[in-house]
Amino acid sequence: MRQFNNILVTGGAGFIGCNFIRYIFEQTDYSGNIINFDKLTYAGNPESLAGIAAQHKDKYTFIHADICDTKIVESTLEKYKIDCIVHFAAESHVDRSISGPAEFITTNINGTFTLLEAAKTYWQDRKDVLFHHISTDEVYGSLGDTGYFFEDTPYDPRSPYSASKAASDHIVQAYKHTYNLPVTMSNCSNNYGPFHFPEKLIPLMILNTLGKKPLPVYGEGLNVRDWLYVTDHADAIWKIITQGTIGESYNVGGENEWKNIDVVHKLCELVAGETSEPVDSYKDLITYVTDRPGHDLRYAINCDKIKNELGWKQSVTFEEGLLSTIRWYIKNTDWIKHVQSGEYTKWIEKNYVER
Repeated sequence: MRQFNNILVTGGAGFIGCNFIRYIFEQTDYSGNIINFDKLTYAGNPESLAGIAAQHKDKYTFIHADICDTKIVESTLEKYKIDCIVHFAAESHVDRSISGPAEFITTNINGTFTLLEAAKTYWQDRKDVLFHHISTDEVYGSLGDTGYFFEDTPYDPRSPYSASKAASDHIVQAYKHTYNLPVTMSNCSNNYGPFHFPEKLIPLMILNTLGKKPLPVYGEGLNVRDWLYVTDHADAIWKIITQGTIGESYNVGGENEWKNIDVVHKLCELVAGETSEPVDSYKDLITYVTDRPGHDLRYAINCDKIKNELGWKQSVTFEEGLLSTIRWYIKNTDWIKHVQSGEYTKWIEKNYVER
């Protein structure tokens, strides 16, 4: 089992990154240091780690910086003696990539390249280090009614977002083969859970339901996604970086396929149970909007490899995870108010309300 002294987490103030950092401090025996490196774009919120920062002042450091800034990346690796990089930082919303792809190319491709170059230079030929790259199942393209994505499924990205992630995946693999950089990689299905920025399906629907606002569903809502509770994902990443085979990729999924419209109906039912409101008063809010261009029909992950090799498995059922997530949003109104402001609010109004 690999052990690290100083782990650099890029994008650690984002949804999955902050949950991963919380997981390390709350559910593992890790005794080293965590350095959170985040640009704090609209989706990065340091409030998500306020408790961790207060409780672990001696082991947690936050750096407000851009992964595309070569000098700061290089100096961070040297100053904090980084021996593991867990790379979450990315622009990740498909709709935003369609309306403005430039930031996705810059952050997801150039940012990953900057990190790899800095790691290669700083680590030299060391083998007691690791670069772990988090990616998405969207790089594989779209499935029909049957079949699954495996680790060796050919890439077939359909959006600027998935194309930028596919490119970054290939660059990571190239550094493994060309420079013998110790890397691992994971491709995950759709995450959900606490601290999720409310532009994605589940948090948006929860908050709109609670606020009695329209519930916008693309097309007929028949697109299928595989849902993974974020803490289960964090557990998978921890197993990969500590036990996974160097050079290998691992698919991480919830094995939990739902049509988008069925997810919305289930959320309405669960919110009704928490608020004692009639469920139909929420379902009546469902509004069908023009489908997203190039909207992939179905994603489904086969994660036998990580289960068989590393002993990982999901621990949270979808209904348990949804209920826990709904209750988190009900209890954390201050966090919600702070993130629903400025550029983000304007984007939501333009892309959903007007449609």
